Amino acid sequence: MRILIHKDYEALSRWCAYYIARKIKDKNPSPGNPFVLGLPTGSSPVGTYKELIRLNQAGKVSFQNVVTFNMDEYVGLPETHPQSYHYFMEENFFRHIDIPRENINIPNGNAPDLARECQEYEEKIVKSGGIGLFLGGIGVDGHLAFNEPGSSLTSRTRIKTLTLDTRIANSRFFDNDPSKVPQTALTVGLGTIMSAQEVMIIINGYAKARALHQVVEQGVNHMWTGSMLQLHRYGIIVCDEEATMELKVGTVKYFKDIEQYDLEHLPEL
Repeated sequence: MRILIHKDYEALSRWCAYYIARKIKDKNPSPGNPFVLGLPTGSSPVGTYKELIRLNQAGKVSFQNVVTFNMDEYVGLPETHPQSYHYFMEENFFRHIDIPRENINIPNGNAPDLARECQEYEEKIVKSGGIGLFLGGIGVDGHLAFNEPGSSLTSRTRIKTLTLDTRIANSRFFDNDPSKVPQTALTVGLGTIMSAQEVMIIINGYAKARALHQVVEQGVNHMWTGSMLQLHRYGIIVCDEEATMELKVGTVKYFKDIEQYDLEHLPEL
């Protein structure tokens, strides 16, 4: 597992965007052989999305032959609702880049048969050739997507009941009222994420420091689902200095030493 510790959120966001753009260009995707990208919502990837938009509009990278699969979506929330993940992705990323609409995939939280929607989502990922790179954020309790503490380590896309902690955390988007936050969501599973060729997780800010410690310095634990990254054949954590506050000094120094070149140089485009 790689860990790149940047000085701040702006620096890590810029590096993540350049890394994704480089991966897309390296594949030289075509309509019959697209680059398949897994995407998150939330505050963590916003800076990366802004930088990717800038790179796209500057002609540095194209999304014409990129297929995306989002991690999750609330159940029962209209797609036009300002807090739906369909709306978030449209406003923060998709409408600003050159991706064909048919290449965008987000779970349908209003599907008449939610279980079938989850199964077909998994099947569509497989038919696309599998996810090349899954970008993600992490919760303060270490969860990935909506794979909250206690989730199966081999789980696939499914209906998930949200914990009170998550509803309280997300209530800031719902007039600070946890009762307004949907109680269920559709989410890719840990097994879905782990099947990607690469997984890159953004962990920023002091509030995520305990999660980073658990994910990096403790064992694989279904109560800290992000710790699954330890088992991935090519997992990357991109974090900032604030998030490392609970890591051992030796851990921080080790990863800064071995990643020194990439910390000082953006991937070339």
